[in-house]
Amino acid sequence: MKKYAELLGVCGNTNRDLGRDLEDASTNGRWGGDKRGGAEAFEARDTYGSTRTVAAVVTVTGRLLCGGIVCFDIENCTSPTSAMDIFNRNINFDALFKFSHISASTQQHLKKVYASFALCMFLAAAGAYLNVVTQLVQFGLLTGLGALGLMIWLMATPHSRETEEKRLAILAGFAFLTGVNLGPLLEMCIAINPSIIPTAFLGTAVIFSCFSLSALFAKRRAYLYLGGVLFSGLFLMLFFSLINIFLGSTWLFTANLYIGLMVMCGFVLFDTQLIIEKAENGDKDYIWHCVDLFLDFVNIFRELMVILGMNENKKKKEK
Repeated sequence: MKKYAELLGVCGNTNRDLGRDLEDASTNGRWGGDKRGGAEAFEARDTYGSTRTVAAVVTVTGRLLCGGIVCFDIENCTSPTSAMDIFNRNINFDALFKFSHISASTQQHLKKVYASFALCMFLAAAGAYLNVVTQLVQFGLLTGLGALGLMIWLMATPHSRETEEKRLAILAGFAFLTGVNLGPLLEMCIAINPSIIPTAFLGTAVIFSCFSLSALFAKRRAYLYLGGVLFSGLFLMLFFSLINIFLGSTWLFTANLYIGLMVMCGFVLFDTQLIIEKAENGDKDYIWHCVDLFLDFVNIFRELMVILGMNENKKKKEK
């Protein structure tokens, strides 16, 4: 079949001889010189003897279109308007956020989990602000023990409608004291370079969002096998920390930081899928599930702040 082009004034309007070049391609050029995924390149020799690509055509529903506008197959030639119809399809972006593998009740449960998580983030920020800026809360070890005590109390209190408000109050206190405990580390980062804090927070938000979405879109139980590896990583970190008390190795401390960051990223995947699996099996304790994700976020944030602070110190020493 002899193929040729009808120049409609849309392709190659910067070269008035393009139509002639395409029409003479049967003798001077070649058609279909580069075929990749349904695309064909059309090359022709110009008056100076050099070969150049003058048009690219893509096969769409059996028709050859030039940039979606000009038809190169005379038997299947269509108007520019009909050719553009393929680009007028409506895209349903809501389908991106429909998790068909997660039941409706579990999706409602996840909404409560992430709403509680947002509340925890706000209260932790308030606690950190009071500690760093206003200096109103400066209790050091006491606030750490208080946060630990509240977490144990929350874990020991059964989930029910009667205890829901009580457990939410305990959760709020735990989140607030956790933010207060970040105060000394935040002050250290401010002394080194204040930009470390927003950089670490933005990095933590991106990491947490990406790993959470990966867990939500993945098949159920796809990442639950990571549990054994992640808990082994935690024990390895504890072991390195104990050894480093006696060695005082900077290299071992740095390695422990990066291992901890990778482990915490893995826990975001694991905890998110574990929450889904528990909810599918009837465990609707969204308050405790929120604690799991909140601790993951705080630990990643802490690891990133320490890593960025160490790197900034190295840069200052090199100067």
